[in-house]
Amino acid sequence: MPRFLHGRGRRLTALLAVVVIVVAGGFLLLGDNEEPVPYRAHAATIDVEATPGSEDREQLDTTVYIPDETPAPAVLVPHGFGGDKRSVERDARELAERGFVVLTWSARGFGESTGQIALNDPDREVADASRLLDHLSGMPEVRTDEDGDPRVGVTGGSYGGALALLLAGTDDRVDAIAPAITYNDLGRSLLPNHAAEADSDVATPAPGGSAESGVLKQTWIGTLFSAGTGAPTASGDAGPDAVEAGQEQDSDDVATGPDAGGAGGNGVGGAVPDLPGGPGGPGDGQDTGDGLCGRFTAEVCAAFTDVATNGEAGRDTLDLLHRVSPASVTDNITVPTFLVQGEHDTLFGLDQADANAREIAEAGGDVSVAWYAGGHDGGGPGPTLRGVMGEFLWHHLTGEGEDPAAPFAYDVTGALRAGGAPSVRNVEAPAYPGVTGDDVQRRDVQLTGPEQQVVRPPGGTPSSISGIPGLNRVVSGTSRLSGLFTMDPPGQAAMFTSQPMNSQLLAAGAPTVRLQVTPEQAGQQGRQQGRGQGQDEAVLFAKVYDVNPDGTRTLPGNAVAPIRVPLAEDGSPTEVDVTLPGIVRPFESEHRLQLVVSTTDQSFHAPDSPAAYRISLADDRGISVPVVAGTTATAGWPVAQLAGIGGALAVALAVAVIAAIRRKRSHTVDPELAETPMVISGLTKSYPGGLTAVSDLSFRVEPGQVLGLLGPNGAGKTTTLRMLMGLITPTEGEIRVFGHRVTPGAPVLSRIGSFVEGAGFLPHLSGAANLELYWQATGRPVDKAHVAEALEIAGLGDAVHRKVRTYSQGMRQRLAIAQAMLGLPELLVLDEPTNGLDPPQIHQMREVLRRYAATGRTVVVSSHLLAEVEQTCTDVVVMHRGKLIASGGVHDIIAAGGEATFRVDDADRAADTLRTLDGVSDVEVDGELVHADLGGLPRSEAVAALVRADVSVEQAGPRRRLEDAFLQLVGEGDG
Repeated sequence: MPRFLHGRGRRLTALLAVVVIVVAGGFLLLGDNEEPVPYRAHAATIDVEATPGSEDREQLDTTVYIPDETPAPAVLVPHGFGGDKRSVERDARELAERGFVVLTWSARGFGESTGQIALNDPDREVADASRLLDHLSGMPEVRTDEDGDPRVGVTGGSYGGALALLLAGTDDRVDAIAPAITYNDLGRSLLPNHAAEADSDVATPAPGGSAESGVLKQTWIGTLFSAGTGAPTASGDAGPDAVEAGQEQDSDDVATGPDAGGAGGNGVGGAVPDLPGGPGGPGDGQDTGDGLCGRFTAEVCAAFTDVATNGEAGRDTLDLLHRVSPASVTDNITVPTFLVQGEHDTLFGLDQADANAREIAEAGGDVSVAWYAGGHDGGGPGPTLRGVMGEFLWHHLTGEGEDPAAPFAYDVTGALRAGGAPSVRNVEAPAYPGVTGDDVQRRDVQLTGPEQQVVRPPGGTPSSISGIPGLNRVVSGTSRLSGLFTMDPPGQAAMFTSQPMNSQLLAAGAPTVRLQVTPEQAGQQGRQQGRGQGQDEAVLFAKVYDVNPDGTRTLPGNAVAPIRVPLAEDGSPTEVDVTLPGIVRPFESEHRLQLVVSTTDQSFHAPDSPAAYRISLADDRGISVPVVAGTTATAGWPVAQLAGIGGALAVALAVAVIAAIRRKRSHTVDPELAETPMVISGLTKSYPGGLTAVSDLSFRVEPGQVLGLLGPNGAGKTTTLRMLMGLITPTEGEIRVFGHRVTPGAPVLSRIGSFVEGAGFLPHLSGAANLELYWQATGRPVDKAHVAEALEIAGLGDAVHRKVRTYSQGMRQRLAIAQAMLGLPELLVLDEPTNGLDPPQIHQMREVLRRYAATGRTVVVSSHLLAEVEQTCTDVVVMHRGKLIASGGVHDIIAAGGEATFRVDDADRAADTLRTLDGVSDVEVDGELVHADLGGLPRSEAVAALVRADVSVEQAGPRRRLEDAFLQLVGEGDG
């Protein structure tokens, strides 16, 4: 065998191999991932025009995040409705860590910004965002395309996502956008009508209703109104994230309020108020307008009042809602757009992203679409999806890398895992059907069921229940819970059911069905009362259930399609095409689809007057379900991932082999030190940045010693003790305990009892229970614990049976020392053991340590109480700035300065005699005591000289205390 494989050569070769494997494995596993870019953040107030051309000003509260490497592209991050700039702090920090300059702000009427809420009015909130682009263009840290034109993207969720679209359609300086869980037309979102007399446009997967003045989402509209009339939210939390593919997540990590966890932290919450005034009031410093609608403008207040009157919107309200919606400008959006929409969203459904995609593509924009397993009812985009959004913006703002966004991707939520969270897989399709590819494919499913009569009771009570908007994530994963929160009162709903499925049907989009609606005679009464009373039109609610073989039902996405159907004057049947809400649902084999058409729904505003209708299927096509073929993102042979796993396994194997070799070497015993409690040799601990906490430290501890480890703050005492306990690894040198080299997890550590940097106890358990659990965790026999002896030493008495949360600091300290003494270890290491103890307890502790060492065991004590060390310890080690400056017996250290005190019968003669001795100086008489600095003269020779001079010496000893010696050693005032 070549000589270079022996000794040091073998170790270097093995080390080189490991480095190669680690580097290769790291590249395979991490790919292009980089460490987060450092950044700094600062807040500022920016003035904006109250309205274009106005001399009045509003103030926007902003924060800018600037990475270290500039100039860099910028990203605007607007917040969701009811939040403020703190709501998007997490998203902003993540983008700043990618290298973007990020600007966040509180929109008008929110947070610390002034003004009133105008729902993204082009002359107000959108103009404000353009003013922020002006601000970015003047920052030297921001990359620009030309003067006044920053390289900038916009991303945000819900209210903020709509602003991203509106700004891109208004200001051509925007270069890319990534809006999430937002709307296309606010009027058709809040007052949807999914009915059409003509054939529906089914080219895309999730088209919505095209009719205006639909049915009001009264629960959501009340929640939004409440968020604007009450005080601004103070939450800076982005809320919980939706479950992602391959992610384990507890089922109780759920969105706890409407819009909680939406992208960008869209914090909409609050109870439904009585319109128009509503409960609560505006926040401090906000412009309250006429006081009726809190922080809303008068125009928005009038629109809320309009829809609250009878659940319908007048022309002025519809015009306002369209003006403040992206639909008003999508024909101008041509920049790269990544639309992210939630599959669990009863506020802004998949149809809203579908409309945005169609309109932007028609304008010439490059569109990617992603549906994920979240939304206003299901949580915000998780870290993986947020990462894709960030990479999308980086690619389109810098030109680096490839576009990470698939043309179309959607999440499929499966059954619950054992841990309670649903399984999720991501499917990628080559195009978004009807926009960037061929029309969507559909599969017809036959439904059976006769024509059925349904009634709407007076006042619409009781009403059907389809879920709790904003809280549906709680029950979305299980049919058992879902059944508790969905209900269709008998006689108020028509039901049409399919045969059991022969194979899985993966619905990806909005199913369609054609219905026939016929008014009953009971609905003819009161025809002259006008529209909205259920006489010249029918208001109905359609939805599709997934029915298990055992009959339990799940309403996918808790989605409901309200329809407002004009009825014939003569009472003849009316046929209508209904586009149901967009869903993603795998209808499994043996499951059935069930179409339910009800006359009421708790989440919507329905007419109060009684009515009756006959509902039937209009043709034999049944229900048409969209199917989008794609590949699971994790399907196939993931070569890079498998290679990464292989590299990781190789690294792990190499590390295990090296660790085994090191453990074998570390477990060898130096026989000459087998009886020595501790030997420290050349110990050094350095940290990055040039900090050396311990430098070339060496000393030895013998059996029976009580060693005091002394030094000012920062001397390296605690670092030394942590290395002794194997908590951190030395840079150089070693520690041996009873001959064994100390390493993390070394078996010899079981022979050490320690109390370093405080002990953690379970506050709801008693002291005795904490000790018992600690000892059980060691895995050693119960009879070896010596609990009674430890408790006697600690002196807790009956308090040991009380819960730890009732303990004083001193009692916790004594319990920690008792824990360290469990098993009566041969080496006891205590860091500041007298903290929190009163003088009698300190005296008792002093005696305990002395008795403990008298049995042949060894104690190492780190303390700043020099008087206690002087009275307790037999030996000391003095450290300063990480180095050893003195060690030895306490009395030797004290006497090292040469100052001595003699108690004599003739003080004057003794003083004269000492002055005649060579090297003696500073002789003083103090009654029967004579003090002198002996210099290098041994104290024994000074005593002999006094005896020869006929002076009786009753006592001779050092004059100094340990404190004096310590200050001289470390330099008074240092530390």
